[in-house]
Amino acid sequence: MASPDYPYFAPRYVMASTAVSIGGLLNGYDTGSIGAITHMPQFTKSVGELSASMLGITVSMIMLTGTFPSVFAGHFADKYGRISVIIPGALLFGVGALVQGTSHSIGQFIAGRAIAGFGQGVFLSNINVYICEIAPLRYRGTLVGLPQFLATAGVCAGYFTCYGTINIDSDMAWRLPYILQCAFSAILAWACLLLPDSPRWLMLKGRQAEARRALERLDFNMVEAERDFLTSTEQTPSLSPWQSFMLLFGRGYRARTILALFILGMVQLSGIDAITYYAPILFEQAGLSSDNVSFLASGLSSILMLAISIPAFLLADKWGRRTSAISGGLLLAGCMFLMGTLYAAGVVHSYGIARWFVIISVFVFGLTYCATWGIVGKTYASEIQPGHTRAAANCVAMGLCFGTNFLVAILTPILLEASAFGAYFLFGGLALGTVIVLAVYMPETRGRSLENIQEAFHRPTAFSSLTQLLRPIGFGARRRAPTPVTAGEEVEMESHDETEAITTSGVSVETVPRSLRLEVAV
Repeated sequence: MASPDYPYFAPRYVMASTAVSIGGLLNGYDTGSIGAITHMPQFTKSVGELSASMLGITVSMIMLTGTFPSVFAGHFADKYGRISVIIPGALLFGVGALVQGTSHSIGQFIAGRAIAGFGQGVFLSNINVYICEIAPLRYRGTLVGLPQFLATAGVCAGYFTCYGTINIDSDMAWRLPYILQCAFSAILAWACLLLPDSPRWLMLKGRQAEARRALERLDFNMVEAERDFLTSTEQTPSLSPWQSFMLLFGRGYRARTILALFILGMVQLSGIDAITYYAPILFEQAGLSSDNVSFLASGLSSILMLAISIPAFLLADKWGRRTSAISGGLLLAGCMFLMGTLYAAGVVHSYGIARWFVIISVFVFGLTYCATWGIVGKTYASEIQPGHTRAAANCVAMGLCFGTNFLVAILTPILLEASAFGAYFLFGGLALGTVIVLAVYMPETRGRSLENIQEAFHRPTAFSSLTQLLRPIGFGARRRAPTPVTAGEEVEMESHDETEAITTSGVSVETVPRSLRLEVAV
């Protein structure tokens, strides 16, 4: 990406993307360390023995409290700017890490995770939106995948920090990871103070001069900017949080909102957090009984996941989002069904070849997720939204992501205790169902600018093609004929009155600019 014309080793939009992606590192580090920390005897000595249900609550609390702020963080990002919302979120996460690291009871520890979750809910989804809006078309997939890549690196770092501290004969064995989390949070907040806000957001606010200065600071190609968004006169209306939320589900918006919600929710329900949070338990269940051996296997899994993330991250713009999502989902479902079948057949023991099939399947699942769904999910959810609803829609989808994360984290130890195979069949079935839905409804977006990407939604899907074939015999006769699409136009999924999307959402038409009502950018 670098060019000799740039004053630094890389364009500053790359450096800015890397800086805010520290938020992904924070997310991954907590994910990689919490399962190992709660598995440490030093932690048990400090806060007491945890039952399966209490373990699930402790681990999942960070996702539960991240759900609500994430839903409305997009509204505040639309009002005050992406960077202005990321900074307080990072600071809150640091406070939560400090409370966890100084805990002497399980109540204080859970309270710390609740505070950290609130901060994470504020900053995490807006990181992807910010990068999506500052990245050139050519590198958008790679740069938007950077937070997920660093999250994978964080999982690896979290595992091995705990592996390195488990032999410390004091409570510093589990407190040290939280000292590092506090440091990462401070670095993220400081880095954001040095960054310009999103040029696209500035344009939506009518601040064209500031947008141009931001583009210059980011080394963004001005020709591409002029072509895609600098000539736009569209501005965002002043909406309340509730109006902003309801607008997402108005006609013409709801299809993209629901698709983003579905993708980010089902990506988590594939079971990836069962693998990352509870890897030591899964490996013990498969026959690796020693604490050190199960920790080492978990660490090896995280190293392999990081290794596969490197080419997946670098090549994100070389293959299609749709291809990656569907092929990855099939592999994920296959791994889960294989493990469930082996446990259901009762052939997994601390000896024999079956346990190695389970262990390898855990590795393959993690690798497949990091190479496919981990990269494409958040990228796709960010880029399919129009500019005036991108932050709000992405944050609502991330809120659902936190919610499903919570369910996986709290239910996994309970399911594993109740049945050795039930959880695997559940996650496998959900992954397979996701593949079927995406095969029918997911249009390709690779290689399109954010401003004309909506055209992809008008390409025929398998379902719409089947409907057209069956229409002569009466199927779908009441559906309206599709509105013709002219190349270069951004239009809605269905033909409708231009004010209907606003009025049905409870938003005053008078507060919405004409350009937003028409949603046409020729």
